[in-house]
Amino acid sequence: MKLSSKMERCGLSPMRKFNGEAAKAVERGLKIYHLNIVQPDILTPPAYFEALREHAQPVLAYSPSGGLPVLLDAVRKYYAHIGAELSRAEILPTNGGSEALQMAMASILDDGDEIVIPEPFYPNYHTSVTLAGASIRPLTTCPEEGYRYAVRERVEACINERTRAILITNPGNPTGAVLKPEELKLMLDIAKEHGLFIICDEVYREFVYAGEPLISALQFEGYEDNVIVIDSVSKRFSACGARIGMLISRNKAFMGAAMKWCQCRLAVSTMDQIASAALYDLDEHYFDATRAEYKRRRDTLLGKLRQIPGVVCEEPKGAFYVMAALPVDDADAFQHWLLNEFDDNGDTVMFACGEPFYATPGKGKNEVRMAYVLKEEDLSRAMDILAVAIERYNKR
Repeated sequence: MKLSSKMERCGLSPMRKFNGEAAKAVERGLKIYHLNIVQPDILTPPAYFEALREHAQPVLAYSPSGGLPVLLDAVRKYYAHIGAELSRAEILPTNGGSEALQMAMASILDDGDEIVIPEPFYPNYHTSVTLAGASIRPLTTCPEEGYRYAVRERVEACINERTRAILITNPGNPTGAVLKPEELKLMLDIAKEHGLFIICDEVYREFVYAGEPLISALQFEGYEDNVIVIDSVSKRFSACGARIGMLISRNKAFMGAAMKWCQCRLAVSTMDQIASAALYDLDEHYFDATRAEYKRRRDTLLGKLRQIPGVVCEEPKGAFYVMAALPVDDADAFQHWLLNEFDDNGDTVMFACGEPFYATPGKGKNEVRMAYVLKEEDLSRAMDILAVAIERYNKR
């Protein structure tokens, strides 16, 4: 029987593609340092679990499709603190940021449409866009230029009669690039001038390392019809398993379309909404400490990575990823070898292979994305393993 042609055009997630081989490696006794998937080991704040324990309603009921007021108001308070006033109607809780992306694409894209996305980009964007019947028009960036893309001529060269939106990630996944306020405003201006939506994935907003103030597209006035923001509690509060995201926009027509999706999937987890609302009461000291910890981890990984001959990488300014070109012929083949034919004193390493982070054919073949979410000693050991592995792989 025939499967969906749209789904057939989608690939497996590069973060999880080798999970089966990894499980077999563990069965053989190997220890794997996971830099492929973003599961921070920073403790989830106790407030989350305290809110769960304190919930004593006799029936665990559906929440409203548009979300629980306690969570909506907690999110509003957070955004008001950074200078963006929102109403409850301008926020829709979702099953993680991933559903917010799917909801946005389904609401604005038709078959044959295009969306401009700077590459390399988060690979799951491709799946959400493809399932909406559209395609990605890549805006290519490079490490030599710090992965900058907010250049009017470059962006406008990607826009045509089929373009419906621009999607940016700020801070960037996988590049760690952070837009300056004037660069973000330029992107907003371009979207408005061309009558486009601009989807701003801001799930890593708290993680910037040069002392910049927190910035959101929602802080800029005059772009109410254009801006759609994706947000999440997963990374901000080290609560990935909570699966609570947010779709935010002041465009009433867009939010009305998105509500159709919300009602189709009925509701987001009641308990996770209640518990996640408590996370927004944390003071800024939590973020200061977490940000400082990730900066130390970044510096540890980057310092060791740059000692490996032939590696090309740029210092990430935000989020918690580094994109690196390795001196190997094929990152996919290298990862397969790492899990099946290699170990260093019983240890090996995993990363996310770079090719799926691009829409341009042939790019990223020897690149990898690594997440610095492990403690410093583990990151240091992982880079030592990688150095040994590259040398041994190229001598085969």
